[in-house]
Amino acid sequence: MGMNERPALVIIGGGMAGQRLLEALVAKGFQARTGLRIVLIGAEPAVGYNRILLSPLLAGEVERDALWGRPAEWYRAEGIELHRGDPVVAIDRSRRRLTTASGAGVNYHRLVIATGSRTRRVRVLGDAREGVSEFRTLGDVDALLEDDLVDLPVCVVGAGLLGLEAAEGLRQRGARVTVVHRGAWPMNRQLDAEGGRQLAARLASRGLAFELERTLAEMRADRGGRLQALKLDDGRWLEAQRLIHAAGIEANFELGRDAGLECGQGICVDDRLVSSDPLIHALGECCEHRGATFGLVEPIWAQVEVLAAVLCGEPGCFEPLPSATRLKISGIALYAFGDPCPCAGDRWLRYFDPGSGDYRALCLNGGVIRAGNLINDTRLGPAWYHHFLARTPVEPGDDWLFDAASIARPSQHQDPIEEIA
Repeated sequence: MGMNERPALVIIGGGMAGQRLLEALVAKGFQARTGLRIVLIGAEPAVGYNRILLSPLLAGEVERDALWGRPAEWYRAEGIELHRGDPVVAIDRSRRRLTTASGAGVNYHRLVIATGSRTRRVRVLGDAREGVSEFRTLGDVDALLEDDLVDLPVCVVGAGLLGLEAAEGLRQRGARVTVVHRGAWPMNRQLDAEGGRQLAARLASRGLAFELERTLAEMRADRGGRLQALKLDDGRWLEAQRLIHAAGIEANFELGRDAGLECGQGICVDDRLVSSDPLIHALGECCEHRGATFGLVEPIWAQVEVLAAVLCGEPGCFEPLPSATRLKISGIALYAFGDPCPCAGDRWLRYFDPGSGDYRALCLNGGVIRAGNLINDTRLGPAWYHHFLARTPVEPGDDWLFDAASIARPSQHQDPIEEIA
């Protein structure tokens, strides 16, 4: 990795946030406007792939080629210096110099840290040298696809978005999957209790097994260090030859912390995505803004637009908005937003059709929408979400659960149930 006399904007991280920023900078003519060249350094051998498609790739629903965005020729044509598979290990702020794992040095004029996140691993007693992995990168998925998964007993820890998508992908590959989750229902941070039960029932009918309100206590391996079984906190043992950690994420902020940047749960940034060093920005899952970190695409795309403007000398201010959540599992449509945890003054409107599997739940509080869940037919989701963001004054009424133009009114035995928490 040779040095170039022309000063550089260096982006550390070749994931979706770093790639999106590249695209935005190219569209704005950044290099011509600033005189800075662009260097992208990625820790993984592959850069710019669509991580959202890892679940469909594992399930066999898309081909590997579907993950790729720009070819190598695009980077060369745009004058972007690309380095892959050689992560940055140190930032020397006084010299404005980076050191990579291979020992190469790169100088920067401006720096963007977009190192993403990693899977949060739960602590389990015991030691298995084989069979324990994560579901986060293309390398993780490739390792799973190299296995013969048919009839393989697999345990996935975590029934959030990541865990459920990993579990269903493994099931579609033939594995016998048990999902262990400390919550009382899947996606308990996005769904109300009834919605969580409906989702669990739908997934269980496909063959997924659930151990809810449970944690792992111990693992057992054979003499060769290969995982054989997992013990639950109630003392029962589960057969498991693979353990997949998918219980949330943690920001990869250590690079910034070790360089002396202000950090909390991530690298702290202001509204312009500037860290405590005015020459260094942080973007995406590795950053912390006003005490919050980010794991969904929408707020990170908003960060990209702000940072691209700021780097080009334009005004920009990041104002995060609540995001809607969509589950990426074939045959199951889900749309959720807001906080489903009970709150004083909540009034829930709910509707369930056992024939179609449609579930709709809308939480009103203080005359506005506070949360919404839809499973199966999600067409009302964007409209609900729009009113949620706008804090539109609403009156409680069954009409909010139905789109008269396209959805038939329910029969008497399917009347919506209004509940007050």
